[in-house]
Amino acid sequence: MKKLFYITVLFFIVLLVWSNAGAQCSVCTKTALQLGEKPATGLNRAILYLMLAPFTIVGFIGYRLWRGNKGVKE
Repeated sequence: MKKLFYITVLFFIVLLVWSNAGAQCSVCTKTALQLGEKPATGLNRAILYLMLAPFTIVGFIGYRLWRGNKGVKE
């Protein structure tokens, strides 16, 4: 369980530091371009941060299901 936690934390850190990730739709991109470079970077990081929560939850549930079915033999 600790290993999964550390991997998740590392994943969050890598994505927050990775500034070249394109996570914006066309409308968000146009809005960000009008705001300037710094706010655009902040908006992009916020989109990535909000995206991680559902992926982390689904990944954790999938891991628990995989771990629970691993011991079941037919």
